[in-house]
Amino acid sequence: MNKVRTFFLGRLSLKEQTLFAKRLSFLITGGIPILEGLTLLSRQAKTRTKKKIFEKIIFDVANGQFLSTSLAQFNNMFGDFAINLIRVGETSGVLSQNLNYLADELKKKQILRQKVLSALVYPAFITVMTFAVAILLTAYIFPKIMPIFQSLHVTLPITTRILIWMSDAIRSYGFYAAGVLLAAGIAFAVCVKKIELFHYAVDRTLIRLPIVGRLIQSYNMANFTRTLGLLLKSGISILHATKIAADTLTNRAYRKEARTVEHVVLKGGKISKHLEKSPRLFPDMATQMILIGETSGKLPETLVYLSEMYEHDVEDITKNLSSSIEPILMVVMGLIVGFVAISVITPIYDITQNLSNSIR
Repeated sequence: MNKVRTFFLGRLSLKEQTLFAKRLSFLITGGIPILEGLTLLSRQAKTRTKKKIFEKIIFDVANGQFLSTSLAQFNNMFGDFAINLIRVGETSGVLSQNLNYLADELKKKQILRQKVLSALVYPAFITVMTFAVAILLTAYIFPKIMPIFQSLHVTLPITTRILIWMSDAIRSYGFYAAGVLLAAGIAFAVCVKKIELFHYAVDRTLIRLPIVGRLIQSYNMANFTRTLGLLLKSGISILHATKIAADTLTNRAYRKEARTVEHVVLKGGKISKHLEKSPRLFPDMATQMILIGETSGKLPETLVYLSEMYEHDVEDITKNLSSSIEPILMVVMGLIVGFVAISVITPIYDITQNLSNSIR
C-alpha cells in the first residue's frame, strides 16, 4: 500500500489506537503468538479499509518483518509515538509490556482531549442559544406585536425604534447575512487547513486569549513533556524523541518552536536554554525544571513530572471554565431578553398612561 493511499486513510482515533495496543498486549501476554493475535484482531475490524490494513500487516509479519516496520508504512494512521514504543518493545523483548504501556498513555491523552473539548463545547452551546433566542425574539415574536404600535401613530421610545430597525434588517437581509457568515466560516476553515502561515497566526492568537489561552498552553505542554519524557525513558535518542514529540502537538505555534529544539540538540545545545526564549509558550517554571533535569541527568523523569502537573492544570481549568464563563453568558442573554422586553413593554405602558389621562 503506497504512501499516497495511506495518506488518504486518515489517522486512527486515539480510542482505536488504544484498543489495538491493549488487545494485542493481552493476547501476547496470554501466550498467543503475535501473528495469531493480529489475525484475531483483524476479524474485529469493522471497515473494509481496516481489514485490508490488517491483511498487509499480517502478511509482513508472516514474512519475517517486525510489527513496527510494517506499521511504519501506515505512519499517518498510527503515528511515530506508537510505532517507536512498539519498536523499542520488540528490540528489548518486552513487546507486550510496551503495548500495555502505550495503551495506558494513549488513554491518558484521550481523556485529556475529552476534558478540553467538553470544557469548550458547553460555552459554545450557550453562546449559540443566546443568539438564537435573540434572533427568534427580534425576527419572529416582535413583528407580531409591531402592527399595534404602528396603528396608534405615537412617538415610540428609542429602544423600541432600535428594535424595529433590527427586526426589519434581520427579516430583509437575514438570509444574505447568514449566507455571508457561512461563506466566511467556510473560507476561514479552508484557510486554516490549507495555508500553514494562516493556521500558525490563528493558533498564536488563541494562546493570547484569556482563560482559553491558558488551557491551550497547559494542554500542549502536557502533551509535549509527556511524549518526550516517555520516549526518552524508552531509550529513544533525544534527537529522534524531540522530533516525534513536536509532531504530536496540535497547536502550530507550539509545533514550530518544538521542532526547532531538534536543531538545538543537533548542535549540542540545551533544550531549556532554547525554550526559555519563548516564555509565552514555555513558562519559566517549566524551563527551569527542564534545566534541572538536564544537569542532574534525570530529564525523562522531570518531563513526566511536568506533564502530570500540566494535566492537573488542564483538569482545574476545565472544571472552572464553565463556572467562569456561564455567568457572563447568562448576563448577556439577560440583557438581550431584557432589552426586547423593555422595548415592548415601555410603549404599551406609555399608551396605557395616555389613555388613562385622556379618560380623566
